[in-house]
Order: sequence, then structure tokens, then C-alpha cells
Amino acid sequence: MALTLLRHASLGEQHAERYNGWTDLSIDPFRFDKKKVSILQNIHFDFVYSSDLKRCTQTLEMLEIEDYFTDSRLREIRFRDEIEGKTFKEVQKLPSYKSLYIEERDRWHQYICAEHPALFEGRIKSFLADLPRDKEVLICSHSGTLQKMMVLLGYAKQKINYLEWIRVENVI
Repeated sequence: MALTLLRHASLGEQHAERYNGWTDLSIDPFRFDKKKVSILQNIHFDFVYSSDLKRCTQTLEMLEIEDYFTDSRLREIRFRDEIEGKTFKEVQKLPSYKSLYIEERDRWHQYICAEHPALFEGRIKSFLADLPRDKEVLICSHSGTLQKMMVLLGYAKQKINYLEWIRVENVI
């Protein structure tokens, strides 16, 4: 199986650099750089999967991909209500914030997330286990979800910018 992992298109400027987990936000069509993903339109995908959030489905629609399956397991990690939609600077001003949270990854994760890391990982593992074998698959999802997917597939975690994609071959 070959997987192409695509991060959704950019959101509007007002949502940039924020913890946007499960909030259903739209992409900014004026910031959609079709050149970055035009090669994907020339690849035949047997299956296309998307997070069920608008920013992913709209990305596929901007690519003129209409035949896809949505799956909530492809959502970004769920942030605490207090954190959702805020920038890091805004989070630092919250009464609950303590600078020691950023000293350790697990502590930071525990502070900002409402979803336990094991649950997040579990739903992504479940999705990967359900994928059809020996097929060409495109997955449109969120940065954190795609990073976790890469790690679970045995690759180094790497930042994936808006409309960037990574092809992973020989996935079993």
C-alpha cells in the first residue's frame, strides 16, 4: 500500500497560529495555492479519506476530488475548551498556565489536551488498521494527526505545513 498524507489548506488569517483542534473551521480559498498540490491531481488514488472537519473536506473539494470518505478518527487531537482557538501567547495569560508546563512534552500535552495521548494514538492506529491493503490511498488530515501517523508507520516525526504532502510507500 502507498499512502499520500496531505495536510489541509490554510485557514483564514484570524485562525492562524492557534490551537484549532475540533473546531470546525473553513479554509481560506484565497490562500489556496493549487500549484503546491497540482501533482496530486495526476495520481490515481484507489481510496481517498478525510477528517470529517470542513478544513479537510474543503481542501479535497478545492482539488476537485469529490469521491472520498470522511472519518472522525482523522481529526486533530482534542484540546481543552480553555485552550481551543487560542494562540500560545493567549494560553500563557490564562490563570491555569504555569511556565513549568512547557519544560516537559508530556506535561505540556496533559495541560493543553482534553484527549489522552493513548486515546489519540489508538484512534489513529485503528484507522490505519482498517485501510485497504495493496491500494493507492490519499489521506487529508491535520498536522498533529499526520505527524502521529508518520511515527506509527516508523518514520521520523516532521512538521507538515499547509498543503504539504508526504508519500509513504510499502506500508503494510
